[in-house]
Amino acid sequence: MKIIKYFSVALAVILFSTSISPAQQDAMFFRAAGSPPNPKVQASWNKYYTNAGIADLCSRLAKAYPNLVTMESIGKSYQGRDIIVLTVSDKKAGNPDLKPGFWIDGNIHSIELQGTEMALYTAWYLCEMYATNNFIRELLAEKTFYIAPTINPDAREYFTSVGVPPRSGLVPRDNDRDGKFDEDGADDMNGDGEISQMRRKNPEGSYIADPKDPRRMIRVEPGQKGEYELLGQEGIDNDGDGQVNEDGPGGYDGNRDWGFNWEPNYIQSGADKYPFTFPENQAVRDFVSKHRNIAGSQSFHNSGGMILRGPSVQGGGAEAYSSADNAVIEAIGRTGEKIIPGYKLLTIWKDMYTVWGGELDWMHGAMGCFVYSNELWTPYLMFYDTLNTDQYEFDRLLLFEDAFIPWQKINHPVYGEVEIGGFSKNYGRLHPGFLLETDAHRNAAFCIYNAYQLPKLEVTKVAVKNIGNGLKEVSATIENKRMIPTHSASNLRFRIDPPDYITLEGAGTVLAGMIVRNEDLNINTEQKKNPARLEIQNIPGYLSGGSGGGQGGRGGMSGGGTGNVVKVKWIVKGGDKFTVRVESMKGGQASAQSQ
Repeated sequence: MKIIKYFSVALAVILFSTSISPAQQDAMFFRAAGSPPNPKVQASWNKYYTNAGIADLCSRLAKAYPNLVTMESIGKSYQGRDIIVLTVSDKKAGNPDLKPGFWIDGNIHSIELQGTEMALYTAWYLCEMYATNNFIRELLAEKTFYIAPTINPDAREYFTSVGVPPRSGLVPRDNDRDGKFDEDGADDMNGDGEISQMRRKNPEGSYIADPKDPRRMIRVEPGQKGEYELLGQEGIDNDGDGQVNEDGPGGYDGNRDWGFNWEPNYIQSGADKYPFTFPENQAVRDFVSKHRNIAGSQSFHNSGGMILRGPSVQGGGAEAYSSADNAVIEAIGRTGEKIIPGYKLLTIWKDMYTVWGGELDWMHGAMGCFVYSNELWTPYLMFYDTLNTDQYEFDRLLLFEDAFIPWQKINHPVYGEVEIGGFSKNYGRLHPGFLLETDAHRNAAFCIYNAYQLPKLEVTKVAVKNIGNGLKEVSATIENKRMIPTHSASNLRFRIDPPDYITLEGAGTVLAGMIVRNEDLNINTEQKKNPARLEIQNIPGYLSGGSGGGQGGRGGMSGGGTGNVVKVKWIVKGGDKFTVRVESMKGGQASAQSQ
């Protein structure tokens, strides 16, 4: 009777909760600052999504917010899974593909799961805050986010269901060069869905159990008698070649496959046959190449608590940044250090190691974007202490040893009696659940700040002056209100995108069009061909200090002044009401009329 009574009460609670109206739900909670008060799309941020969970959340966002979200598959993985991209922007405020765009992707490396959660959280947060937050609403009116939660769905499926794959995807490779493919990977010998460590008792071994915490293996001191030897990941010699786990699934590096500063495998370990060997990267390449409005990019990896910037090769290769671009990258990155405590802005080649054929270099060097790659999770987050980063203590005090698999004896066909155990695959490089949402929000905030700094063009002044003989002078001032220019240095150098165009409409005949170099001295550069549509090589952001712009390419004054302002004028015959229209591939569009 007691069980039935408890069940009835629980059922009544469930039925009551499902029938609560939105107004009643509001009455049950008090809103926390910076969080959606009552999300349309319920989501959990203290666990990791499977591929099925990713597709479900994305489809629910698209259904709940049809005016903000478009969901599409941009291609298929090697095993035929969809590579999902969410386009998030206010569609009523203009065509998303004509606004400055910001690309986000995660999980290119199979063991770096939480990049997906960072990407998903960003999409979810933008949607859920749109109705109540003016900043988010204005941002989505002006900018577009293209968000790919995982660009390695095959290996994510393997990780969340089967075991621990390599960093790569699952295209078969002959890692031990014996003519066979993926024939000797790790084996889940105790059937717990994990690939743990193996140890064997051996008085001549180099390890003992830590007397203070027997879960931990520590090296013996010189002259001290050992207790255990470590045998590596659990597994057997599947192909009988005398080696264990030497040829598991995949075995390449998807972040050494991009067609910029690429080098073959004998120079860059992990590279494959040629750039863009793999279908997942091909899908991203094709999508980004078709969306030239993408001006900024963020990829998510793990681990180490780093905000990585380029270049990835000493000297920069062909994608070396100009001083103006470098100032932008540094300024945004330093703000990122404030947004995400414990994370440090680092230059890849200088502060880490050289990377040939990385996504970051391709995005900047081939696509002309301003790019970051965050290495998620840092031991600092355990105790908010750079000195105390003890994983065992953190697991004991905050996770109650939930991250550790107790040592278990099994019989190994080669090694005899061994013990299997150690930290779970969801610990070490991955956030514990209670810290996942905090870091997701901070990394999403960094993406939002970065997207906010994409170009915002405004025609701030259109003036008309009669100059006699039936002629008029029409002048206009165009300003970039944000930090990032319409063209990076590599964009200008390789002519990745067309120039920006400033067009005069409403004139009977445009006799001359020119870019103002010095308004006080009346120094101008006339464009002889098609004067109604002026070509501007670059409209700098507000950090430029006067470099770039006009027809002078990377140097010279910026169209009539300093920094982020371009001034132009036309001599026209006929017309009373004039419209000045600005069109920029990565800077969006703007227009204004004369009074």
